Amino acid sequence: MEGVTGVYEPVQHHWFHCQNPVDCRSSWIPFSREDSLRLEETHKHGETSGEEEVEVVVATEGRRFDVRLKERRCFAVYWEQPPLEVRRCSWFHKGDKDISYTPYPEDTSLVLEEAYMMAVKLNDWMKKKIQFPTGETVVLHSPTLMTQQPTIPLKDCISLPSEQSQPRMVKRGLEGIRVELPEGEPDQVDHLVFMVHGIGPTCDIQLRGVVQCVNDFRGASLSLLSSHFKQSQDGTHMGRVEFLPVDWHRVLHGDATGVDDDIQRITLPSISRLRQFSNSTVLDLFFYNSPTYCQTIIDTVASEINRLHQVFLQRHPQFTGAVSLAGHSLGSLILFDLLTNQERRNTDEEGGLCSETFFKDLGIPLGPRKKIMYLLKRWRGQESRTGTSHPVPGIPGIAGMYPQVQEHPTLLSGTPSTSPVDYKYFDVGIGQVSIVYPQLAFQPQAFFALGSPIGMFLTVRGLKRIDPKYSLPTCKSFYNIYHPFDPVAYRIEPMVVFPELDLPPILIPHHKGRKRMHLELKDSLKRVSSDLLLSISTVRGVWQTLTMLPVNTLPPVAGVGTTAALPPQESEGGRPVCSGAPNGTVSPTEMRNISVGMLNGGRRFDYVLQEKPLESFNEYLFAIQSHLCYWDSEDTVLLLLREIYEGKGILL
Repeated sequence: MEGVTGVYEPVQHHWFHCQNPVDCRSSWIPFSREDSLRLEETHKHGETSGEEEVEVVVATEGRRFDVRLKERRCFAVYWEQPPLEVRRCSWFHKGDKDISYTPYPEDTSLVLEEAYMMAVKLNDWMKKKIQFPTGETVVLHSPTLMTQQPTIPLKDCISLPSEQSQPRMVKRGLEGIRVELPEGEPDQVDHLVFMVHGIGPTCDIQLRGVVQCVNDFRGASLSLLSSHFKQSQDGTHMGRVEFLPVDWHRVLHGDATGVDDDIQRITLPSISRLRQFSNSTVLDLFFYNSPTYCQTIIDTVASEINRLHQVFLQRHPQFTGAVSLAGHSLGSLILFDLLTNQERRNTDEEGGLCSETFFKDLGIPLGPRKKIMYLLKRWRGQESRTGTSHPVPGIPGIAGMYPQVQEHPTLLSGTPSTSPVDYKYFDVGIGQVSIVYPQLAFQPQAFFALGSPIGMFLTVRGLKRIDPKYSLPTCKSFYNIYHPFDPVAYRIEPMVVFPELDLPPILIPHHKGRKRMHLELKDSLKRVSSDLLLSISTVRGVWQTLTMLPVNTLPPVAGVGTTAALPPQESEGGRPVCSGAPNGTVSPTEMRNISVGMLNGGRRFDYVLQEKPLESFNEYLFAIQSHLCYWDSEDTVLLLLREIYEGKGILL
């Protein structure tokens, strides 16, 4: 018989984990080859050493999960989720309507493997049947043809009536099932990014949570590193970027605050689904403007970031890279407020003196501790503006405990004439809720705002203009990334540069290296019309030169170069004109060289994605989707990777 040699070769095992343990039709996902090999070697070592009963933990999937071999369970390390079932797989079955093969339980696979071994050694197939106590019957017709008879459905999978008359295909090993194994992740982590979600418990159009969305973002990052940074990876020892989710919604709406129960008591019974959606999403904006719940949100985000950072360092003791922050929607505003209120320390000794941890260790209760921190913050603001030391009311001797703080630029320059508020005092003076802002355990390298309403919130708080000298105290790089149809996103650069300067945002390149075709066509039409208008203008100028009296030549006016402090050249209509750019337009080189303050170290920071061809047909139809598109946007991921690795001297 073809394929029969009488020589038995043991089956190669591969490890899988179940995506949804509750669902009987849940898909089984294979571990990467590297993780499966690590699990298999550890398992075999336990068998040979007689330590099978000892619980052994194996880190998998970039050390984000721990597999307990004895329990056959996989546990998430950084976030909370139910443990996943794990199997050491070798035999699989599949019905006609199933998309993928399902692994048999390990004890079933062991029985099937023993029957297969005897059939091979004895060369005895003859429709060899294996009957299981559960009623399952597997028939070995030949080494390549094996079926499961539909007499009784499988124990762990309920067959539909239409499938009960059809036998299920049975396969031995991975060779015959064509399963796609995920790519393994490098052990080395070059950079760490914490990602903070926006309003509501879901983050994308598929109603998935922040953990699933960040998983996709991380997966796109690994793929782009392999495709776009391959030469750099070959020439240098590059690793990967780790992205970790920060979930604050669960704490805000948990039992500890009781806010959901309070809101439910006053919610009207009509249009219940719409009201429940509003309570769990839109109300987060109002919670953030409440002193009580704003403090809860800020404390949760900061403490979760610090906790994740500590756990990460414990699991990656060799990590020497930098850390960045990314926030979507309201999450970007939370991070902006948090970073705005980070303290720039002059000495290491000052960092722990009179901090919130310092007063907490003294046993001071939460209420008085917040008041002390609030008074300290006001005192520091006054000292930094005047350059002198003032005593804090109610805290005798506190002024002498701190060295004099060096003055640094404030966020605002100039006060709106419509309000007498001291706008130099940022954290309360322009409408921010007066709370105690905790300190992060690290200084971020960069802050990425995705679909961000920061510009709008700063404006409605009373901010007219951001001082070009201002930068986030502990974070030197800032990027405002948005989709052109995102109804929640706002620009920030116009709050720094001259209001009259029509400065378009930087267009984010397509990850495949060119503009989308419909945008190129649109640009071509614009160039044709611009050239036509320029030709007409040139003819008109020549005619005017021939028919008008000569006038004195004016000295050239300095155009916009590398600083926003120079006045722009004006055209006849009073609109700003960039030097060397026709019709007041700005060339790509000039756009990148224009300084927009120090929020991003003097570089541009408003970046716009390219809309897809289908999206350009109807902006309103894709508005909501545009606000949720960043999690699976390869263009966004590539921009983050470019900026992160540029700081390491690695260019695309």
